[in-house]
Amino acid sequence: MSTNQTKAQRRDAARAEALALQKKQQAREKRSRLIVLSALGLGLIILIVAVVMIFMEGQKTAMEKVENIPAGVVEDTGIPVGADGVAGTENEGAKTLDVYVDYMCPVCGQFEQINGASIAEMREAGDVTLVVHPVAILDRTSQGTEYSTRAASAAAWVADRAPAQFSAFHDAMFASQPEEQTPGLSDEQIAQVAEQAGVSAEEAAGIADGTAHETYEEWVTASTEAAGSDPDVVNPQTGGMGTPTVLIDGERFDGWQTPGALAGAITGEAAPSSEPSAEPSE
Repeated sequence: MSTNQTKAQRRDAARAEALALQKKQQAREKRSRLIVLSALGLGLIILIVAVVMIFMEGQKTAMEKVENIPAGVVEDTGIPVGADGVAGTENEGAKTLDVYVDYMCPVCGQFEQINGASIAEMREAGDVTLVVHPVAILDRTSQGTEYSTRAASAAAWVADRAPAQFSAFHDAMFASQPEEQTPGLSDEQIAQVAEQAGVSAEEAAGIADGTAHETYEEWVTASTEAAGSDPDVVNPQTGGMGTPTVLIDGERFDGWQTPGALAGAITGEAAPSSEPSAEPSE
């Protein structure tokens, strides 16, 4: 500032300088407010998005949350098997036979003894597509080993990793079925069943070391939950889902205990009459 300025000029210059400083301060304060408001706005948006995502996640069914679903599964829970016995295949134009099974269920074992051969014959002839739904409702009967869940997980593993051997594995699991109120088969023993059914040692190792159980446990649990809430599957007399539950083209069929009745219902041929011999497990 020049020393030759008059007093008035110095005063005006000081005022101008003060005004300039005030404007700079106001600009800084404005920028600060904008930054704070922007941050608050962004935080609010993030909060809203998080709330929406949490809400949407809460609205999902158990099945929609499952990460690993076996290849070829239909309607999230069923493993279809066509003429060649390969998981994930269907017989085009044929009737659909849905069977909900628990590998610990003794009545499911009876179902296989009564109907297994005729189902295989019809499937191989292209008359029906078998859809196996492995569920786990009898873990409580395996002394804490969760055999039903482990066995169903192994079935899912075979369907995904060794689909050509699925039908043979399914049959072998009932041929080796343990009794209720026992620990059931160990993972190593289930793996041996898989190898006997033609599954490679490499793939069977995933059952033996628990990888199959770890991979598909969530799917088995969600499948069981889905079946238990499906009005087509729930027994109208008990209000719950039992095994085996049998559907022909989506319609419940309870007469499978009579030899030939299930085949007759599918092919239209009459079956010999006799009294039902078993009730589904629940």
